[in-house]
Amino acid sequence: MPLLSAVDTALMGHLSAIHLGAVGLGSMIFNFIYWNFGFLRMGTTGTVAQQYGGDDRRAVFMSLVRGGLLALVIASALMAFSPFLLRGMASLLQVSAEHRPLVREYFQVRIWAAPATMIMYVFLGWYFGVQNSLFPMIITVIINVSNIVLSYYFVRVLDLGIAGVAWGTVIAEYIGVLVAISLMLYRYRSYLYGLAWRSKNLFDGLDDFFSVNANLFIRTVALTGAFLMFYRLSSEEGAIVLAANVVLLQLLNWLSYTVDGFAFAAESVVGKYYGAKSYDKVVEAVNKVIKWGTALAVVYAMVYFAFTEALISLFTSDEEVISFAMRYRCVIAALPIVAYLCYVWDGIYIGLTESIWMRNTMVISAVVFIVFHMVFFRDITNGIWYSFFIFLGFRSLLQTIIWRNIIATKLLKYLSK
Repeated sequence: MPLLSAVDTALMGHLSAIHLGAVGLGSMIFNFIYWNFGFLRMGTTGTVAQQYGGDDRRAVFMSLVRGGLLALVIASALMAFSPFLLRGMASLLQVSAEHRPLVREYFQVRIWAAPATMIMYVFLGWYFGVQNSLFPMIITVIINVSNIVLSYYFVRVLDLGIAGVAWGTVIAEYIGVLVAISLMLYRYRSYLYGLAWRSKNLFDGLDDFFSVNANLFIRTVALTGAFLMFYRLSSEEGAIVLAANVVLLQLLNWLSYTVDGFAFAAESVVGKYYGAKSYDKVVEAVNKVIKWGTALAVVYAMVYFAFTEALISLFTSDEEVISFAMRYRCVIAALPIVAYLCYVWDGIYIGLTESIWMRNTMVISAVVFIVFHMVFFRDITNGIWYSFFIFLGFRSLLQTIIWRNIIATKLLKYLSK
């Protein structure tokens, strides 16, 4: 997954520091926008996995249709309001005057990928829901390879600069959608046979569909807000603090991408067993995912503690940045232990479509993050990380308590009937 932005960054790094900064800021803007619509994938996975477990093929296919239509509506809105989004995000991220023209050029090209990006969320969620993790891998590899080849050609051969990087990403995303549709027709064409299409089919279960996705949307907005506040506070502390914190967050991203593999598995498997009304299998899947997540977290913690400076040096050679980042060696080493449960529980909750609790725990944790920073760490540079550390830890703890005292009890009553 990180290769898309890594290739863009490497290509721009050979042009100038301004280009490098601009593509970084442009990518960050799209990350913040698109993260908020991650419910298209998460909501689709949980719902489809339960329908698949219940062997309801019509419902499985209609979830894909409904998700696709919603994705197109959202993408159309994003493109229509793109000038306002650009100005708003540039202001929030405090984009400098020298970066603004290049960021605008990048944004105005890449926004054309919005329909492909939104639809891809739905397809990836749908494939995970029908217990197929192979097709998402194939699609992701094809998108990345296409992006590498196209971006290199546009930048190094056609000399299109930052626009070339953006066009490479746009075209690669649409190639991915075509591959996703082709794979669906190849493997799941039987889901179309025998369907008596009526317009009312589209609206069956629509209340639940929007309820789940609305809760996930609110949850993601709260998460995005916490990260946005983190970046904004880091930026206010100066260039060295911002650079160091961006590097340290990359280490958190490495953890999240790895643990998310098991979180995605939880979405699929837990949802399937829930749909099949097999309580024992649900609990078994939950326990296995938590054990694997714990093992990975311990490994990451040991690696981060032993090789902190070497890992930081992969991203920067600035001695001042490295020195500042090294102050958080123990925090970064402890972060995997504190944070991994967030990702694991998210996968479990998505599989059970417990979107209300996902929303509530995220909103409460975001409020705790803000309160701790404003009350206890307001004037201390270290407080940015300490507050964020508490945000992740409190969220993990809250999700664990709710599982043990509310969700597991409810599942036992429902699935044991």
